[in-house]
Amino acid sequence: MSEEELSRQLYLGREEAFNAIYEKYWKRLYSYAFKIFEDQIVCEDMVQEVFVRLWERAQLNQIEKLENYLFKAIKFQALNAVRNLKQTTDFEELFNHLPDNLGVDLLLEEKEMALKLEMIVKTLPIKCREVFILSRQEQLSNKEIAVKLGISKRTVEAHLNKALKIIKNNIGEIFICFYLFLNQILIINF
Repeated sequence: MSEEELSRQLYLGREEAFNAIYEKYWKRLYSYAFKIFEDQIVCEDMVQEVFVRLWERAQLNQIEKLENYLFKAIKFQALNAVRNLKQTTDFEELFNHLPDNLGVDLLLEEKEMALKLEMIVKTLPIKCREVFILSRQEQLSNKEIAVKLGISKRTVEAHLNKALKIIKNNIGEIFICFYLFLNQILIINF
């Protein structure tokens, strides 16, 4: 059957036409998706989703250019998958692959680390502590901190270096790496 005839038969709800379209296009659609996303399972799901939607919407409108429609649909699926992937953080990606039983240990380590860090931060000189909190907790840039506190950007940098040195010396290198890694999720009440 020609592409136009397949499209017409699909519009009429003929399962044979759908099966013929599937057999004719699924490999090409998968290859196209794989060039964009390069993940076998995700690409298989994308192709499956395109065909499910094709069947569900088959009788709503007759598709004039079937091949163009299918390739636009798989491109849309792949771009959505890429966009959704960009919205997840590296942190979420990492922890999605860890076994579930690590969650409790990590939570305990995080609480321990937060308490230890809170104690160390409280011992920092007042201005140094203020700069550190504005930088790490409120996530202000060095320039924003300088303006807010009425000091130079260099002074802000000096306070941050001093704070990080004190923290590093009190926590140790292993914990400072842990802190920097978890910096985005730690909630520290100073």
